[in-house]
Amino acid sequence: MKIALLIVDMQTVFLKDKEQSSIEKACEYINYTADLLRSKGHLIVHIQDIEGRQESNKELFDIIPEIKAEEQEKRITKVFSNAFWKTDLEQLLLKNEVGLVIVSGFAAEHCVLFTYNGARERGFKTVILQNGIVGERDAAVEATYRDRNIISYPVIESFVGS
Repeated sequence: MKIALLIVDMQTVFLKDKEQSSIEKACEYINYTADLLRSKGHLIVHIQDIEGRQESNKELFDIIPEIKAEEQEKRITKVFSNAFWKTDLEQLLLKNEVGLVIVSGFAAEHCVLFTYNGARERGFKTVILQNGIVGERDAAVEATYRDRNIISYPVIESFVGS
């Protein structure tokens, strides 16, 4: 089964004023999972929100340096909260015969949630990466873990045979 890890909106513009420890923790889990999946030929997709991006502020919309983003990895840009809405994300996942979508990134109560729901609405088996999301509020992260399907990296290791 092909797995896709979606890394949503881990961008300077959104995270520059957030609590650093929660960002570092999420990045550690995201990077570990991405390295594991990369090593087994699975799909890593970096999703970047470009709403409000202009020439004068475009560096703020870059992926934060704490996230390992390899040049050959797929990137999807979006202007809506749901990364599937008016993008090529669904076609990319179908073309790569993805059977499981893992959603990670920022923000638990916004783009992560809407992208998770968008994947499910399109028939993909979808989970949230445990410890791999950041939110505007800690309560939103806790609610996401409580109310959505989650997956831990040891389970991913068992799936891909690390």
